[in-house]
Amino acid sequence: MPLPRLLVLVSVMVGLTFLAAQALARVRLEYTLAAVFTLAVFIFVFVRADAGLYLVLFSMLLSPEFALGGGGWAEGRAVVVRLEDLLLFAIALSWLARMAVNKELGLAVRTPLNRWIVLYVLVNAVATLVGYATGTVKTAAGFFYVLKYIEYFVVFYMTVNNLRDRAQARRLVVAAFAVALLVSLIAAAQIPGGERVTAPFEGETGEPNTLGGYLLLMMALAAGVAIETSRLQVRVAALGALGVMAVPFLFTLSRASYLAVLPATAALVALSRRHRRVVVGALAVLLLLAPVVLPSLVPAPVSRRVLYTFEPERGQPTVRLGGVAFDPSTSERLLAFKAALEGWTRRPILGYGVTGFKFMDAQYARVLVELGLVGFVVFAGLLGAVFRAGLRALRTLSDPEDRGLALGFLAGTVALCVHAIGANTFIIVRIMEPFWFFAGIIVLLPVLRPGPAPAPLRQPVGLARSPA
Repeated sequence: MPLPRLLVLVSVMVGLTFLAAQALARVRLEYTLAAVFTLAVFIFVFVRADAGLYLVLFSMLLSPEFALGGGGWAEGRAVVVRLEDLLLFAIALSWLARMAVNKELGLAVRTPLNRWIVLYVLVNAVATLVGYATGTVKTAAGFFYVLKYIEYFVVFYMTVNNLRDRAQARRLVVAAFAVALLVSLIAAAQIPGGERVTAPFEGETGEPNTLGGYLLLMMALAAGVAIETSRLQVRVAALGALGVMAVPFLFTLSRASYLAVLPATAALVALSRRHRRVVVGALAVLLLLAPVVLPSLVPAPVSRRVLYTFEPERGQPTVRLGGVAFDPSTSERLLAFKAALEGWTRRPILGYGVTGFKFMDAQYARVLVELGLVGFVVFAGLLGAVFRAGLRALRTLSDPEDRGLALGFLAGTVALCVHAIGANTFIIVRIMEPFWFFAGIIVLLPVLRPGPAPAPLRQPVGLARSPA
């Protein structure tokens, strides 16, 4: 290289190094580390696209979180940033970079859920912008919450864009169950402490309801595989995983999670083809033995928690239905539905915007009051599209394990819909990221090749034609 060019190059490098050093000296250490981490993930995923899915899988339940400073508070709670937020941001940038290099890659595979996802994101954005304009949404939290909702769909599209064959899908599913078992063991270790168990890295005050919803989904998936598989070793492994997850599930003491077990079980029985008689027979025996066996098997904290539902407290909000009075927590959720209906009548079309109304821990009431009738209809349409996609997979797939996964996903979806009566299930990051990951798996399973694909499968013809 000629000396003048070499001098210019050295000068530029020295200048950039000086500017970077000055910038780092003025930036907090955690921001610098976050930038370095994001850059490292960007480069790694750009080189190995599949690795991004595994990174996200293991970060969903096993990544630390911290509250966003600088006025991020809403509803008495802070906007929380987690490790996978940085992961997903880096992976999304890496995917865009790969598309710029490889023009054959599309932005997103066409799926039956696309139109409903786009509609739901648009309704959230428009309702929140209207809320800012009219003064019901007063902080930046509304913006960050909408970004969080979009993040869940990034997980879905990251899954469908990177899946190539069923062997890869099964490896990812095994990894997801490995995470669930690790989370269950960590949660079970909290049981001797006497407190309600929560997922790891949830800060000072954990959310047992969140862990309950996550384990509901994973247990339904394990049960579906156990019912449909024709291989004894797979059934034993699935039932073993189910048993391990059931222990911390009980000690979440989440009544919304307990309630959701019944419809999930009904869905497993109603939708399964293989061994339906065996499953129904086993359930009949359990029901007959329940009065004798359950009192000795159910831990005392669980029975006390269930009975507490009907124990009102003096001086606390109490809702009565006929002669039945409810505890403050249940009463608060019932009152939230009443408040949501009253607020909705004042803004029935697009609601108050995300975080524009008071906090309520009830998904359907929250959607109605924040997004209005338009948002509620779109939300119901999105859930319906997810369920139809699961049914289509169940009817199309012939492999027993794949069918079991579809069956479990359908039962898990039913369970989460019931869980959402008493929790903000469909906006909780630790439930929705696994849910949308498995939604991506289920949507693509019918069109994935059984073995390694020689070329990327970008727009499966059968899937592209599927109605929404």
